[in-house]
Amino acid sequence: MRAADIDWGLILAGGAGRRVGGADKGLLPGPDGTPLVASVARRLRPQVGQLFISCNRNRARYAAHADALLQDSLPDFAGPLAGLASFPWQSHPGLLLLSPCDTPRLPADFGQALARPLQRDPSLQVSYAVVGAQPHYLHALLRTQALATLADFLAEGGRAVRHWYATLACAPVAFADAEDTFANWNTLSARSSRARD
Repeated sequence: MRAADIDWGLILAGGAGRRVGGADKGLLPGPDGTPLVASVARRLRPQVGQLFISCNRNRARYAAHADALLQDSLPDFAGPLAGLASFPWQSHPGLLLLSPCDTPRLPADFGQALARPLQRDPSLQVSYAVVGAQPHYLHALLRTQALATLADFLAEGGRAVRHWYATLACAPVAFADAEDTFANWNTLSARSSRARD
């Protein structure tokens, strides 16, 4: 699969940053000293046709890393699915590659690997990464039509990604257990520990 075959990319950067003292996590420095979102964008951009970022603050700073910005329609930092629900799926058919803003070491073939099961089976709606026994539900590739059910799921009080996926046809995709491939920098203690390595 060529990069252009994955139509859209979406980085989720709209969280409240509760695990990092309320900071805007995507703008915190990552392992190379640049903002986490910059590292994720560099990994995703070659794999997608157009890159979106979902963010709820500091929009001018995020705009430097995306082709377009989105914002939650739900109040009070309602979680990653609220960011995903902001994607205009009705006017953007195709495949959507998804990642949080705090995993700066994504594989270069992330999108290609996730695309294989969807290419083999047109009935599948979502594929997501698994390392060992650990699922990474927000590292996923979705047919954008799958988002048609998301607004109702959220309106009914649903917030867990795995519970929404349970209503869809999904495929886990195993990735090698490479250190830090999907590791997130979502706590101050983890960041401090890795900074010392």
